[in-house]
Amino acid sequence: MTYYIKEYIDYNEQEILPLYESVGWINYTKNPVMLREAYKHSLKIYAAYLNEQLVGLIRVVGDGFSVVFVQDILVYPEYQRQGIGTALLKKVLEEFSGVYQLHLLTDNTEKTVAFYKSFGFVMDTDMNCRAFSKYCVD
Repeated sequence: MTYYIKEYIDYNEQEILPLYESVGWINYTKNPVMLREAYKHSLKIYAAYLNEQLVGLIRVVGDGFSVVFVQDILVYPEYQRQGIGTALLKKVLEEFSGVYQLHLLTDNTEKTVAFYKSFGFVMDTDMNCRAFSKYCVD
């Protein structure tokens, strides 16, 4: 399987919404206007393509110098565990190698924790910290 990664510049709802739907992120698919605006205001987005078909993407927000937050990293389920998520995250780590802090919030599963730890991420509890989140809209 040969895929390529490029910066995602032109928002295409017809390819983005099915990707979010495939991984069960329906809050985004139920609110496509919010997602379109979120993309417009993102710091950087990279997409993975296989034969011109979107198969995964990573979206980051922040200022790019002191903090970057990996907001979304998703790959179609049938393409997971084939190196696409790894390649996308490596692209962001390369792009923002000089940033002071890189954060993300993810599912607390053994597989997910192992994936991010393999890139040097540590859990907030391992840093004697606590992370806090607040959902402002249902």
